[in-house]
Amino acid sequence: MVTANHEASHRIFQERPELLAPVFRILGVPLPEEVSVEVLSPDATEIRPLERRVDSVLRIQPRDSSKSFLLAIEAQGRRDSDKAVSWAYYLAFLKAKYGHPALLLVVCQDKATAEWAAGPFKLGPEGWKALSVHPLVLGPGNVPPIIDEEEAAQNLAMATFSAMTHGRDQDAPAILDALARALGTVDEESVAYYAELLEIGLGETPARETWRNLMAIRTYFPGRGTLIEETLLKGEAKGRAQMVVHVLDTREVSVPDAARERITSCTDLPTLERWMDRALTVSTIDELFVEES
Repeated sequence: MVTANHEASHRIFQERPELLAPVFRILGVPLPEEVSVEVLSPDATEIRPLERRVDSVLRIQPRDSSKSFLLAIEAQGRRDSDKAVSWAYYLAFLKAKYGHPALLLVVCQDKATAEWAAGPFKLGPEGWKALSVHPLVLGPGNVPPIIDEEEAAQNLAMATFSAMTHGRDQDAPAILDALARALGTVDEESVAYYAELLEIGLGETPARETWRNLMAIRTYFPGRGTLIEETLLKGEAKGRAQMVVHVLDTREVSVPDAARERITSCTDLPTLERWMDRALTVSTIDELFVEES
């Protein structure tokens, strides 16, 4: 069944083609510097006894049109033994229909599925495999976690895709926090787009609730000293404190009740930011509270 987060994992490439350049660098596939991107129909059905539909199809067109190629993008949430045949069909059909060579990019949100999707998938009778499918794969193993605010601001599409891909990882709170900070520096339209896309893309994960909390405290105009701002800042402190505890728990750092109370009752944002940074690396709770000289 196609789910909303499944759709978000591939539609971001249609709507934000600037994502292709950093993604191709990750995959080690050359991409010309100046290209145009055209969204094609995902329908790969011929005479209709059997309907086949790829998630997204993009035509990548460099200045030299003879080097144009197609990119078929599939979001894959689990292993599926039937996919190899479908993927082979997609690539052959797209080549026949458009006359351009085609690549298959599979987007996964868990490492096990990503490792399986990398193939190669060899098709044919035993003793002679006539066809081999070699997908390109993006997943938690090769998409870098973006936990720096400035880096996130430089490419919001890549930062959002990183957050989707690592939504089930222990790095998720730090990635979401960096992206939320980066969105605080851009226009309202971009905030609305990326906030909604990521909420959908995270699916039914704890990270989705973390993101909702972050967005609830980011969508206001700061610096006015109003009662609502004061209330929102308290909410932001509470959200950051919860993230610090979540990261420590995920990393299996022991957090005694007294330490947990100290964190969750803190309302000082700079202190909570320091603790958040330390929570990603400390091995004991005492290291978290070491005061800087």
